[in-house]
Amino acid sequence: MALAATAEVVLGSISFGIFWILAVFPAVPFLPIGRTAGSLLGALLMVIFRVITPEQAYSSIDMPILSLLFGTMVVSIYLEKAHMFKYLSQLLSWKSKGGRDLLCRICIISAFSSALFTNDTTCIVLTEFVLKLAKQNKLPPKPFLLALASSANIGSTTTPIGNPQNLVIAVQSKISFGKFLVGILPAMVAGIVINTIILLCMYWKSLSPVKDEEEVVEETVVDGEVLFHKFSPARMSHLSNQNSQVEVGGDEEEKNSVQMSGGRETSLMIGAEVEKKSISRKALCLKGCVYLVTVGMLAALLVGLNMSWTAITAALVLIVIDFRDAGPCLDKVSYSLLIFFCGMFITVEGFNRTGIPSVFWNFMEPHARINHATGMAVLALVVLLLSNVASNVPTVFGWDEQMWRQGPTVIVYAEEFGE
Repeated sequence: MALAATAEVVLGSISFGIFWILAVFPAVPFLPIGRTAGSLLGALLMVIFRVITPEQAYSSIDMPILSLLFGTMVVSIYLEKAHMFKYLSQLLSWKSKGGRDLLCRICIISAFSSALFTNDTTCIVLTEFVLKLAKQNKLPPKPFLLALASSANIGSTTTPIGNPQNLVIAVQSKISFGKFLVGILPAMVAGIVINTIILLCMYWKSLSPVKDEEEVVEETVVDGEVLFHKFSPARMSHLSNQNSQVEVGGDEEEKNSVQMSGGRETSLMIGAEVEKKSISRKALCLKGCVYLVTVGMLAALLVGLNMSWTAITAALVLIVIDFRDAGPCLDKVSYSLLIFFCGMFITVEGFNRTGIPSVFWNFMEPHARINHATGMAVLALVVLLLSNVASNVPTVFGWDEQMWRQGPTVIVYAEEFGE
C-alpha cells in the first residue's frame, strides 16, 4: 500500500501521535485526561480530519476481541468470588522452606495464574498475599514483588486469554487456542526458569532464612540480687495460656444458673447455626459450579470452538447459576479498558490508511523473514523496541495483515518481554 495524500498522512500522524502520547504517558501536564479518553480523542480526530469516514470507524471496531475480553473479565470476577486466588495464595505458604522456596513458588504460581486469569488480575489479587507472606517471614518484599510482576507477564504469553494483546494476536492471525498454547508454552517455561534463576542470583543473600523465635530477656530482683530469665515467645505463650485457663475457672453453681437463664438464647443460636450451614452448602455448591464452568470453557477453547462465543457463554452460565442480580458483578468489569480498545481500533485503522505502517513493513520485510534465524532475530528486536517505545498494546495493533502472516509467535513473546 502506497502513502496516502500528504494532508491525510500529516493529519493522520498528528492524530496517532496524540493518541500515542496519552496512551504511553496518561498524565502529561498539558492534557492529563488518561489513556481511555486519549484513545477516544485520537479516534475522534481521525474522523474530524477525514482520514476515515464514520462508517469506516464503526466497522473497524473488532467485536470478537471485545466479546472475548468481556467474557474473560466476567469469568475472572466469579473465580475471585469463589476464592480461587485465595487458594492459590495458600499454595505459596504451604510447607514453605524459606525465602528462596517462596520466591520459586511465586514465579510458578503467578505464571500459571496469569495464563488462565490474565496478568492484571493475578498481580492485583496476589500482591496483598505476597506482602503478608514477606512480612510473616521477616523478608524484604522487593524480590517477591519483582517475581510476581515479571512471572505474571511471562506466564500470560501462554494463552490468548492471558492478556489483551494476546487476544488481538490470536484473533487477527486466526490461531486456535490449542496451537497458540503449544507454540508459546516451551518459550514460557524457559522464560520462567531463566527469570527465577536471575532473581535468585540477585537476591540470594537477602532471601537467607532468619530465626523464627527471638529470646525475650526479663529482669527480676530477688534479695537485692538482679536475675535475668530468658523466654522464647512460644514458651511465654504457653505460660499465658495456662494462666488464662486458671483465671477462667469460676463458681460451678454460677455457671449452671447462667446456662438455665440462657436456654432460650441457646436455641436461637442453634437455629442460626443451622441456617449458616445451609448457606455454606449453597456457597460450596456455587464454588464447584464456577470451577466446572471454567474447566469447561478451557476445554472448549482447546478443542477449537470460537473463543469469543465460548467466553461469553461461560460468563452468562455463571451469571444464571449465581441466581441473583448480576449488577454488582458486572460493575467490576473494566469498561474503561473496553472503551480504550474501541478508540484504539479506530485510531489504528486511520493510521493504517495513511500507508505509513505498510511502507515501514515493506522496508523491514526482506530483513525480518522467519525462515531463517537472522530474520527472526530482527523481527523480535523490532517488536521489542517498539513495545518499549510505543507500549505493547499499540505495537500489536499497529501490525497489518501482511505482518501477521510472518510470525505471530515471535511477536507474542517479543512484545511481552518488551512490556
